[in-house]
Amino acid sequence: MTRHRLEAFSDGVIAIIITIMVLELKVPHGEGPETLVPLIPPFLSYVLSFIYLGIYWNNHHHMLHAADRVTGPILWANLHLLFWLSLIPFTTGWMGENHFAAAPSALYGTVLLMAAIAYWLLQQAIIRSQGPGSLLKRAVGGDWKGKLSPALYALAIPLAFWWRWGSMALYVFVALLWLIPDRRIEQAMSAADR
Repeated sequence: MTRHRLEAFSDGVIAIIITIMVLELKVPHGEGPETLVPLIPPFLSYVLSFIYLGIYWNNHHHMLHAADRVTGPILWANLHLLFWLSLIPFTTGWMGENHFAAAPSALYGTVLLMAAIAYWLLQQAIIRSQGPGSLLKRAVGGDWKGKLSPALYALAIPLAFWWRWGSMALYVFVALLWLIPDRRIEQAMSAADR
């Protein structure tokens, strides 16, 4: 399988995940602005999840461009990542419908944590396939954001049962951390081309 086919498949799955999420937003009965108020929590959870999926899609795209070949372990690691991302619509809906209650917020964080671990495993599979001089390994370097994010998710999960808004603040903080474009892979590829 080529890198392009893997990327196209992954893009399609992520597009379907986003479509499922938006279909979960219910149309209000009534025409006044007050009918939108009950939709605020589901909409906010949708926005947060949409941002997360956009971040994964963007970084996944760049990471695959650093791969020179696709191996069996890369295929399975990619499916593992897509599995966890496919659970985001369920946890998003549950969290939004229950106004960010403790258990749904903790499960949301668990899915984010597992997706972060799966992303790291995919990254490692690509690095292993390219050998010790891996372009991706040079690009990610110490990867402080990649190490900080799972730690913050692990903190936010139990925090949801004690202080749910603190937990949500951590999820938003991690999203904002990654929202700033990560140019490491692009820069490493440009340097390699020179």
